[in-house]
Amino acid sequence: MASPEDDYVSARISYVGFADQMGLEGVVILTSEDEREFPMRAFSGEVARHISRFKEGDKGSIPTIYNLVEEISVMQDLLLTEIRIYQSGSVLRANLYFQSRKGEIVLRNYRASDSIALAAYYDIPIKVRKSLFEEPIEH
Repeated sequence: MASPEDDYVSARISYVGFADQMGLEGVVILTSEDEREFPMRAFSGEVARHISRFKEGDKGSIPTIYNLVEEISVMQDLLLTEIRIYQSGSVLRANLYFQSRKGEIVLRNYRASDSIALAAYYDIPIKVRKSLFEEPIEH
């Protein structure tokens, strides 16, 4: 019997950009180890800019909402270890997996775009439900 873990594959952020010329709508492409792609859009351009900065190593200024996660993690001795992205109805959501001295804590049903930004900030694994990926691109 397959475990829920088997329903997810590791992915990396292969592209960050914008769907419009004004930079109001963000786009991210996540690519699996076997080069299948999952394009994601319909989130704020501001979040896309944060993801891009974090990927480039600029982690000097962190937006307030992400800083909240950082402060709570430090205060409670929590370590964000991975995120898992899935579809819930017509929207994308993510679960955030934290490790504590007492075990694992899972925060469920958060915005996928913000979760990807946190993954980029903390350099942690991104896992995506297999069914969301497109077929590999032939080169």
